Amino acid sequence: MKVALAADHGGYVLKEEIKKYLESEGIEYKDFGCTCTDSVDYPDYALPVAEKVATGEFDRGILVCGTGIGMSISANKVKGIRCALVHDSFSAKATREHNDSNVLAMGERVIGPGLALEIVKIWIHTPFLGGRHLRRIEKIKEIEDNQ
Repeated sequence: MKVALAADHGGYVLKEEIKKYLESEGIEYKDFGCTCTDSVDYPDYALPVAEKVATGEFDRGILVCGTGIGMSISANKVKGIRCALVHDSFSAKATREHNDSNVLAMGERVIGPGLALEIVKIWIHTPFLGGRHLRRIEKIKEIEDNQ
């Protein structure tokens, strides 16, 4: 699995913790920035991650900002992206099983690193169930195609 990873200034510290986790699991990743806590614009970091996942160059993406909201809104503007804003373990599992989310967004100012890393672990290792859920994903794709 290859993961594209990015954060704005509000998510930089948590992104660095996520990198350590991915390394410990032997999961290949690329950090698309940012590189410090100086103020930056979250769409500038969400877009490259979403585009790389949408083209298939990366299997999944993880985005972090202060709340996760801006990153998730930005990423979901890219066709083929199903970015889920997650701040609890149940949703991390459900969004993979039911929604086949391919990008995860979280807020550093909303949750602590312990819960965030648990969410990443669950989200990375949970497969899509398919079945009736696949029909719903296909409907989402139809919506995208008709825009």
